[in-house]
Amino acid sequence: MELLHSLGIELVNGLMSTLMVVVNLLPDTLSDAFQYRFMQRALLTSVLVGAICGLLSCYVVLKRWSLLGDAISHAVLPGVAIAYLLGWPFFIGAFITGALTSVGIGAIERHTRIKSDAAMGLMFTGAFALGIVIISKIASSTHLMHILFGNVLGVRESALVLTLVASVIALLVVWLCFRPLLLYAFDPQQAQALGFNTSVIHYGLILLLTLTIVASLETVGIILVVAMLITPGATAHLLTDRFRTMMLISVSVGVSSAVIGLWLSAALDVASGGTIVLVATGWFFMALVFSPKHGVLARQWRRWRMG
Repeated sequence: MELLHSLGIELVNGLMSTLMVVVNLLPDTLSDAFQYRFMQRALLTSVLVGAICGLLSCYVVLKRWSLLGDAISHAVLPGVAIAYLLGWPFFIGAFITGALTSVGIGAIERHTRIKSDAAMGLMFTGAFALGIVIISKIASSTHLMHILFGNVLGVRESALVLTLVASVIALLVVWLCFRPLLLYAFDPQQAQALGFNTSVIHYGLILLLTLTIVASLETVGIILVVAMLITPGATAHLLTDRFRTMMLISVSVGVSSAVIGLWLSAALDVASGGTIVLVATGWFFMALVFSPKHGVLARQWRRWRMG
């Protein structure tokens, strides 16, 4: 275990060094903020989270799973609280409770008369309330604020290693299972007809979503992570009709939002998580207005020409 941790730290240090080579090519006004070690950790974490959220955001948007992402992001709170109580890494507790909540939502939907939206609402509000009650007894309001809204500037190397591992796992799964995931996103019936186990794909994608949310905890926090799982994919969906291109645009939006938001938060001395989400929202509204095919201006132009 110690060996794996040491290898992870070495890999993180190598990635940070590579990242700083690129950063140092920028003008001093932009690069000066990243000369400190804690800012370099924050930058690498933000890039990883922006990429992994952007990647899975496409599936969340196409499957209309926005509420599910919101449910999982809130449901991890009791796991975080229990992990804090036991002295475990937040990552472990959050993933366990997120996964259990995901399975619980599916079980309620499949075996009762309750529909999926009601099942999500029941599970995530109950889990979120339990988390707040536990935290109110064992942690200060400062800890609660960091969990809810993120604290990327204070990210530890151990958390960064876990974020890196989660990012690699997500990338490998999407790469190795690209075709079944693509079929499931657009036409689950066809995927089943071709012999794919749609139940395994369904729960596998939910677990991958849970992993991504947990990996994003220290960057944008529980409340704001759902925005990073929706906004990049929604932005890309306005700009292209091709799925591969959509994924590339979505990852670009996620990474650029994370980097620009982090720099702005340092320059303006404001909350990093909220700033990252605001930058992503800004990209969305630019696409909404200026998209060549689906933008407001393009639609108005077509109406004017037809009129």
